[in-house]
Amino acid sequence: MGDLARDPKQIGNLIRRIRKKQGLSQTQLGEKAGLRQETISLIETGNPSATMETILSVLAALELEFRIVPRSKGRAADLEEIF
Repeated sequence: MGDLARDPKQIGNLIRRIRKKQGLSQTQLGEKAGLRQETISLIETGNPSATMETILSVLAALELEFRIVPRSKGRAADLEEIF
């Protein structure tokens, strides 16, 4: 999987898409991550106040990992087409 996210809204969209692909409700994902459903909802809507620890818990529950790579040189419009 090579999805790219550069801001909280894009991270939330990716998490929502993957959660649904795995057939999980927000409540089920919250239970797996040790979080409330409301927290999952806030993350998926791009709320910027989510902590790194919370995001990492959600990613682990979805069996995903966080990677840091050099930023690509694509135009902003190109990125919008990805999502």
